[in-house]
Amino acid sequence: MPIFQNYYFKMSKLILFFILITILTLTTFSNLVDGDWGSLENSLANLSTFFYESLWPPNWKVIEPQAYPVCTEIPLLDFRCSTAWIGMTETIKIAFVSTIFGMILSMPISLLAARNLNPIWISYPARIILAAFRSLPSIIWAILFVILIGFGPVAGTLAMTFYTVGYLGKLQYESIEGISREPLDAADVMGLNKIEKAYTVVIPESANNLISQLIFMFEYNVRHGTVIGIVGAGGIGYYINLYLKFLQYDKVIAYLIIIFITVVIIDLISIYARSFFTEKENLKRPTWKEIFIPEFLFSKYKKE
Repeated sequence: MPIFQNYYFKMSKLILFFILITILTLTTFSNLVDGDWGSLENSLANLSTFFYESLWPPNWKVIEPQAYPVCTEIPLLDFRCSTAWIGMTETIKIAFVSTIFGMILSMPISLLAARNLNPIWISYPARIILAAFRSLPSIIWAILFVILIGFGPVAGTLAMTFYTVGYLGKLQYESIEGISREPLDAADVMGLNKIEKAYTVVIPESANNLISQLIFMFEYNVRHGTVIGIVGAGGIGYYINLYLKFLQYDKVIAYLIIIFITVVIIDLISIYARSFFTEKENLKRPTWKEIFIPEFLFSKYKKE
């Protein structure tokens, strides 16, 4: 009986917590609306009108080769001269380079920020440095670097690198703080210095998490790399901003569909890539068939 009483007591606290959160959320939202509920009445109708009159169907001319410069690709590959291909590949390049640069720069700072490796007077200043990098959104970094070095993918790469340092650094030092104490104590007994302990114990012990975080950061940078082009920092966002100015929303929606497909493909590939870095024995490494085709579609035919 006490077990059930304890269970119902915990459930009642959980229900009360969600009720309070819901009330607080609705109250805050009501404050944001500021009594102007009429602005929400026709929002769905306006969205429907805008979607069918301006967005749909998408204008797939964005995957056709540009008139200038003249495309030198064979007809089957002439899509590589299109603005969609050029912009998307540039976005992926920016994301890849900034992720690698960000990891190289953030790793030493995250080692200093880990409280299980350093005293407070070292770890907290390092955390403040990472928080400073992370406090500005990537698009603000992009604006700063566009002002400093001009338009183009170099500004976007530097902007995403700086943001990656702060974001990835936080993930890294939290992962480092989660490693077991025994290997660290063994390293201290062996008389290893800070640098030796870092590359012989700390990094190998947390390598799986660090690599998984690196893959996640690349996915993140691909998604956010599409935004920084709006301020002239390279990537597909430049073309999105261009067609927004000319009110060619049917081309904008085509770009957004291409971005969505690209992100989904990268996510699916990352599922397979992450499976190489997990230590959980009960997780079976997926095959490409299982990634791209839901299991219930082919498990049904196996039973038959």
